[in-house]
Amino acid sequence: MGKYLVLIYGNEHTWAELSAEWHEANAARHQALIASAGSAIVGVNELEPTTQAVSVRADAAGKPVVTKGPFHQTPEIVGGYYLLEAPDLDEAIRLASLIPEATAAHGGVEIRPIAAPA
Repeated sequence: MGKYLVLIYGNEHTWAELSAEWHEANAARHQALIASAGSAIVGVNELEPTTQAVSVRADAAGKPVVTKGPFHQTPEIVGGYYLLEAPDLDEAIRLASLIPEATAAHGGVEIRPIAAPA
């Protein structure tokens, strides 16, 4: 069994403008997926908006510098993630395809295999 991180991308401004009814229906779809996938879902979380992000980067001397805001400024941001355990990439893709944002006009998902321990 392998582990896969599925990053949920979307446009943060579009997300904020969607109706309460849409958010409720989207949350219900996530809950249905979580219930049906069982132990294949190791973890799942929604992230706070990028206004809450803090980035740490090295300065010219190699010392960490903390700044408010996301690491990269892009229209589509990571809004949440699923950590899956699946026998292969095909099964991870099947499960990720059931995430509501995989079919939403304002987003998508990215599947990243977790590297095996050295």
